[in-house]
Amino acid sequence: MRILSDAELAELLDKDIFHEISEAADCLGVDCYVVGGYVRDLFLERPSNDIDVVVVGSGIEIAKQLQKQLKHKRKKVHLSVYANFGTAQVKCGNTEVEFVGARRESYSHDSRKPIVEDGTLEDDQNRRDFTINAMAICLNKDRFGCLVDPFNGIADLEDGIICTPLDPDITFSDDPLRMLRCVRFATQLNFFIEDETFDALTRNAERIKIISGERISDELNKIMLTKTPSKGFVELHRCGLLALILPELANLDVVNTRNGRAHKNNFYHTLEVLDNVSRHSDNLWLRWAALLHDVGKPKSMRWDNLIGWTFHNHNYLGAKMVPQMFRRLKLPLDLKMKYVQKLVDLHMRPIVIADEEVTDSAVRRLLNDAGDDIDDLMILCEADITSKNAERKQRFLNNFRIVREKIEDLKKRDYKRLFQPCIDGNEIMELFGLKPCREVGTLKQTIKDAVLDGKVENDRESLMALLLKKADAMGLKVK
Repeated sequence: MRILSDAELAELLDKDIFHEISEAADCLGVDCYVVGGYVRDLFLERPSNDIDVVVVGSGIEIAKQLQKQLKHKRKKVHLSVYANFGTAQVKCGNTEVEFVGARRESYSHDSRKPIVEDGTLEDDQNRRDFTINAMAICLNKDRFGCLVDPFNGIADLEDGIICTPLDPDITFSDDPLRMLRCVRFATQLNFFIEDETFDALTRNAERIKIISGERISDELNKIMLTKTPSKGFVELHRCGLLALILPELANLDVVNTRNGRAHKNNFYHTLEVLDNVSRHSDNLWLRWAALLHDVGKPKSMRWDNLIGWTFHNHNYLGAKMVPQMFRRLKLPLDLKMKYVQKLVDLHMRPIVIADEEVTDSAVRRLLNDAGDDIDDLMILCEADITSKNAERKQRFLNNFRIVREKIEDLKKRDYKRLFQPCIDGNEIMELFGLKPCREVGTLKQTIKDAVLDGKVENDRESLMALLLKKADAMGLKVK
């Protein structure tokens, strides 16, 4: 972070777009300020592309004036006006500026949509979510670069604290989405949530129920894409929000003990896996797969007198849970969901292979089932090795290296050509005069297993001989 004087702020804002806005504001005789994240990020020395401008007057009129000025200077400019919200957006090249009139807001209990009235700059800063987002810098020529910071957001930036400008209970109750934004900013910036603000999160957690799934998932995705997403999910869990928006994940935070034997805490294990994946990939959906890879464990947990706690088929149960969670959170139900579901379902396979002798046959089957997602699956599975037993962990990692080497070798030999039988189900049905049925599935699986196990070459003559032999044993005749 860097402490900036008004003169230094003016120097940082010495850009054509800000001088054009200044000219437009003075032309209309209104005060205007750049606010929010752009101001915060100047002090944090972070790049920011979001320019929000508050006008003590009409945001739409100043946007129209700016468009007029830029067109007069032969610059390509696009104006979008949202009259219902009293806002406007100006795009010029790669620069986008959002304009809004200063306002005061009041809320009803069952909605986050406020009743809006014209207001002063003070009114507008009072309605901001956090002190670090409530700072404003004047753009008018006579005060260009002057900072207005009524809630001492600079001090909170220095101290690394997230807190609200006014009573946090009112801030969060008025707009419950701010609770997720609170956790998201703390995670993105690696800040602490101030004690009173955090207590208000806990008291108002139930209010999150009036927020749409789209809004919730948007904030979760932003948390997921941070450097250390576990921080955000720990905070969501501590304040009670996680149990309301992702109860399947919160349910992992339990340790059962029987006959003196306990299993690991699968919630904190999951967050460790998520952070491990995040160090190797910025793929959002791979991170979702890491977050959800063990959600099937509570349903699959059983006690075995010989081996203790077991979680057999938790991958299968977890994969079945993925669509309902994505549907509830309004996450995409397309190939992205299928991808997450697939990785959750397959995440135990490489670990099982690495725990035993790494055979060509097992790796062929894994590669066949994972397809183009094999590399992401391996990232997830290696991240899943969180054993505190150093010797066991190293053995897994060594075996994973062997699995990777075999995968690369098989890739070079064109695994799709080698492992996908050249006789498909349609040909089998035509050959034996069958409709889709269990017998067709059995015949397909027979030749597929033979190819994957390396028992026959993947050529038509070899597979047809095997197919006819199996069909004859099943009492099927060629038509």
